[in-house]
Amino acid sequence: MSTDSPATTEAILESISDGVFTVDDDWCITSFNRAAEKITGVPREEAIGHPCSEVFRSNMCEAACALRKTLETGQPMIAHPCYLVNAEGERIPASVSTGVLKDNSGKVIGGVETFRDLSELETLRKQVSGQYTLGDLVSHSRAMQPVFEMTSSVAHSDITALIHGETGTGKELLARAIHGMSSRVGKPFVAINCAALPDTLLESELFGYKKGAFTGAIQDREGRFAQAKNGTIFLDEIGEISPAVQVRLLRVLQERTYEPLGSNETRRSEARIIAATHRDLSALVASGDFREDLFYRVNVIRIDLPPLRDRKEDLPLLVNHFIERFNRLHDKSIEGLSVGANSLLMGHDWPGNVRELENMIERAFVLCNGSTIEIRHLPQELHGSAPAQHDTKVPDIGTARRSAEAQAIFQTLEKNNFNRLATARELGIHKTTLYRKIKALGLQLPKS
Repeated sequence: MSTDSPATTEAILESISDGVFTVDDDWCITSFNRAAEKITGVPREEAIGHPCSEVFRSNMCEAACALRKTLETGQPMIAHPCYLVNAEGERIPASVSTGVLKDNSGKVIGGVETFRDLSELETLRKQVSGQYTLGDLVSHSRAMQPVFEMTSSVAHSDITALIHGETGTGKELLARAIHGMSSRVGKPFVAINCAALPDTLLESELFGYKKGAFTGAIQDREGRFAQAKNGTIFLDEIGEISPAVQVRLLRVLQERTYEPLGSNETRRSEARIIAATHRDLSALVASGDFREDLFYRVNVIRIDLPPLRDRKEDLPLLVNHFIERFNRLHDKSIEGLSVGANSLLMGHDWPGNVRELENMIERAFVLCNGSTIEIRHLPQELHGSAPAQHDTKVPDIGTARRSAEAQAIFQTLEKNNFNRLATARELGIHKTTLYRKIKALGLQLPKS
């Protein structure tokens, strides 16, 4: 048998572990190997003849298709990172490579793409680093793991979701992560803070208005629902809206329709709704300040974001995350925080949560001219210049000591790639003492 015969080529494609498929010039799949079936969960007979975007539902399908770029430029793409959504709706990290298909005369007849399932590699990376990421959310904490797990499931459905958490915990970041992991990733993401606008303005912002609907309406204007189209609309602080706006919002959730102010024309909304609040909506329902029927429509599935004070083991990770970001923004080379500055951060209760931490690190960047953020670069209220009314309260020295000890141990573990024996030697303690302290301080570390 010739090594370049069609049968030999097919046998090779069937034997490799990477998924391979080809498309014609109409973007319909013309071949689909066994590995592609296994990775996507889509049988070959259901893939061939269908547009590739319907089969893969990748985050690149809408606006950044690697294969389209290759066919437009003639340049192959190698190991481009992305994710695929399989037949079960699961998000699969992958890398893709693309090339142009030509016939014997050199005419372009389509394209070929190979893709590799990186799920095991991604899981291993997370286990080694102890770090999980979701969009711009990063965490070491066990308290955040239910959030990551639930978000992955919620993202692959169109169900209405409610994110509950204190101010500054990252509710909009989580909403953007859900949108980014969903099949709507290439569609608009529109956010509006319902607490920032008065009722009349909020209605016009949400639903739009027709010319002459009110004084100053000199032309038609589309609202946020129209701007979201078939993407995602994020309603932050939904607990602050008035009963009148609640009624109109309920109709959108129930019937997917609305009318702009001053118009009798009914419009349909295809946008997915994600709501967020820092308030207890069930308590607002009991007090009559929030409609019960709207509550049940919004609270189909709820994701609770824990406050930063309940996941302080994330502080070093978050600090490093912000330092990397602000080094790029401010063109600096700050390496980290001093031991004293770290201790102050660990002893703080963070009423403003991650947003407060971010603002504090950015402030320190402005003041710091060296490579290390010191105590003097942090706000006065963190290091002993708090108002005098707190003088009557005895300082919790034990808490401060535990925080400083936890910070020192965690930093040394990170320095030694979480090798417990090397960490114990550097700290000058026995390995069993280190294990006991890790357990007592509640530090969440990788298994290896």
